[in-house]
Amino acid sequence: MAKIEIYSLTVCPWCVNAKRLLDSKGIEYKEILIDRDMENGRAELAALTGGESSVPQIFINGEHIGGYDELVALNKNGTLDALPKDGSKDGHDEDGPHPA
Repeated sequence: MAKIEIYSLTVCPWCVNAKRLLDSKGIEYKEILIDRDMENGRAELAALTGGESSVPQIFINGEHIGGYDELVALNKNGTLDALPKDGSKDGHDEDGPHPA
């Protein structure tokens, strides 16, 4: 199974859309919410991405792929369909499953 991580905010329409897209494909992911400590969260995100601190920021198998637009491009070119799936429609955050 592919390891997908999404750095996001609770109230972020692009983050919601990215998670919905992955959910619709049955692709499991880990959501890392940076709302709890915005300053340090954005600093950590910038360090991981080489300067990007906007959300969502998405990693697939440890590789930074970008944000929502890049995820949509991967969907259009068939890359998301080629990822191994677990059959689940629910993703997971650091606290466990979240509702779809």
